[in-house]
Amino acid sequence: MIRGEDLQGLDRRRFLTAAATGMAGWAAFGGGVRAETAGGTLDTVRLPFENGERPLVRYPQKRPLIRHTARPPQLETPFSVFREGLLTPNDAFFVRYHLAGSPPPKSILDPETFRLQVRGSVQAPQTWSLAELQRRFEPVEVVAVNQCSGNSRGFFQPRVPGGQSGNGNMGCARWRGVRLADVLKAAHLLPQSKQVLFDGLDRPLVAGVPDFVKALEVDQALDPDVLLAWEMNGEPLPWLNGYPLRLVVPGHFGTYWVKHLHSIQVVDATFAGFWMNPAYRIPDDPCAHVAPGTTPKRTVPIERFNVRSFLTSHLDGERLPPAGQGLTLRGIAFDGGSGIRDVTVSTDGGRNWTTAELGPDPGRYAFREWSLAWRPPSSGTAEVLVRATNRLGQSQPLDPLWNPAGYMRNVVERTVLSL
Repeated sequence: MIRGEDLQGLDRRRFLTAAATGMAGWAAFGGGVRAETAGGTLDTVRLPFENGERPLVRYPQKRPLIRHTARPPQLETPFSVFREGLLTPNDAFFVRYHLAGSPPPKSILDPETFRLQVRGSVQAPQTWSLAELQRRFEPVEVVAVNQCSGNSRGFFQPRVPGGQSGNGNMGCARWRGVRLADVLKAAHLLPQSKQVLFDGLDRPLVAGVPDFVKALEVDQALDPDVLLAWEMNGEPLPWLNGYPLRLVVPGHFGTYWVKHLHSIQVVDATFAGFWMNPAYRIPDDPCAHVAPGTTPKRTVPIERFNVRSFLTSHLDGERLPPAGQGLTLRGIAFDGGSGIRDVTVSTDGGRNWTTAELGPDPGRYAFREWSLAWRPPSSGTAEVLVRATNRLGQSQPLDPLWNPAGYMRNVVERTVLSL
């Protein structure tokens, strides 16, 4: 839940010191996005789908992550990270870019010279430095999940084009910044305003490639939960996660969370840029699906998360302790902001279900932890299924749904454990 904070709690000197430390770290990599292999050798991981072998590499400010592409960098969080706690560590948070000229070079990300422009269908266009944003507006925080639209795309059958990720293109963090609504109100939107456009400092390298620009309806942009954030888990944003300023749209897929944000433009018509149409569209259907191998008749922009849940305490294929020892199954669940009502768990492949205990609620946009005490049988295997239901009564399908973009997978996950 967003809360206001005393402006004196914002230590700008601490922010700039930490930012400078991060900039120095980039310099050790020549200011680019050159990666090191973990341990000095080309370590690999094998994701559980066809052609799932990936290198495990270390980028600036990151621990070893699963690399899907090098240019632009697309890095997945190893799933074992989600055992570490509710908040995903900054150095393990996934990375997703679209343009080959990403991320922007450190030379244009200096917080002292960075500027955010607010223009278009407004009475009073504005230009803000990072320090001015921090001084002028009330700082707020929200704990929220950021999830790539194509998280888990590698599991789609039939296969679909795009980054073939496992389940690790998601993370939960505590984001700190100012309300986008406050910044827009300071510019005084004109009555005819319809949408708000967001552009980052990453750029295409080839002429004709569309710049990555996203749009929100004015009502969405004025939602008090939407932030312009400069901090993540108490530290300046990592370079690869949007430093020095990014858009945070809780409950919505990461395509809207524009990184390195430097331009906000208010327009009085529906934006028809490539990254809104035809990209990032889903079937115009309550479950965003069509029959495998077919094309939807109508599409709409992807928006909010559907319901998801995972077992995180144990990985698929893991061997359990000796027979007779009880243990606790643990995991996470989340949705687009309605909040999780309950999580049920089956340890026998779906024949019987038990309601898990929910952990403390850190906010309706965050991971919600769950746990279940369990005494495994004496031999064989156990197939663990996890299913969450939100406060609207929406849940997860037992069989996977399909769409041609590989978006919004939320099937009940199955984990086989050895006894």
